[in-house]
Amino acid sequence: MISVVIPLFNEELLVKRLLSELWEALEKTGEEFEVVCVDDGSTDNTLKKLMKFREKNHQLKIVSLSRNYGLQPAMTAGIDYAKGEYVVIMDGDFQDPPDLVPVLYEKIKASGADIVSAVREARNEKFAKRLYINIFHRIFDRLTGGQQVAQTGNFCIMNKKAHQAMLRFSERNRYLPGIRNFIGFKHEFILYDRPNRTEGEAKMSRRKLFSLAADAIYSFSKWPIIFCLYLGLLGVFIFLGAIVYTFASKVLGLAPIGWSSMFLAISFFGSVQLTFLGLIGEYVYRIFKEVQNRPLYFVQQIYE
Repeated sequence: MISVVIPLFNEELLVKRLLSELWEALEKTGEEFEVVCVDDGSTDNTLKKLMKFREKNHQLKIVSLSRNYGLQPAMTAGIDYAKGEYVVIMDGDFQDPPDLVPVLYEKIKASGADIVSAVREARNEKFAKRLYINIFHRIFDRLTGGQQVAQTGNFCIMNKKAHQAMLRFSERNRYLPGIRNFIGFKHEFILYDRPNRTEGEAKMSRRKLFSLAADAIYSFSKWPIIFCLYLGLLGVFIFLGAIVYTFASKVLGLAPIGWSSMFLAISFFGSVQLTFLGLIGEYVYRIFKEVQNRPLYFVQQIYE
């Protein structure tokens, strides 16, 4: 059986069309299937439209969460409740084309891979969003030593072995594409052009995109700490240069009274220590969230 996991938040405008096209695509595979839609605390009619669609399509499983928890927890909920031998993960904004699901399935069957990810060969989105995402993928690839695959999002299919491996992760701040690459196994890819959203509003704001990028970098790279080390060393060199400049100013009589000590204090303590404190505070906060060990989500009701 194929399970398709789709997180949804306030997608009443496109949910019926999305599911209708997905049903047609899944029927082409000739396999049994289920679609696990996770309603992430929607405040519009998304849940009602899911219930309406389910009246005639009982392969639809609806996991309704108690409130809005965000994309990564909602996707995790869908992965937790998926029962298929193959699990497809896709976004609910119609930017992951449903007609590619059979292509992913055929690829994983033919290649014998454990995971097949869809790589975005082109993106038909706003320039600013494309720019942010391209910069993130370039930085993330460098920071992780090439262990991550550029231009891959959530859209993928995995077999039971990879699915069970994904279920073993319990971290609070998670980046599922990074986890998917971290588990290893045989990984194949297909290429596709990612279309722009045609209906509804994007739920990933600029702030959420930056937050997701931070989760990815902090979770899979030690470079924030390394960056602070380099910044500290740079501050030391600047400090030594400032000492030379200060004494030269004193000798030449160019320095006002009190300027030397103030300049040295600001240049050293301000530029280095505050940077360290900010970064350490970020790590302490993340450690605190992990130690709390709170559940990622609570389920309001399951319809199956």
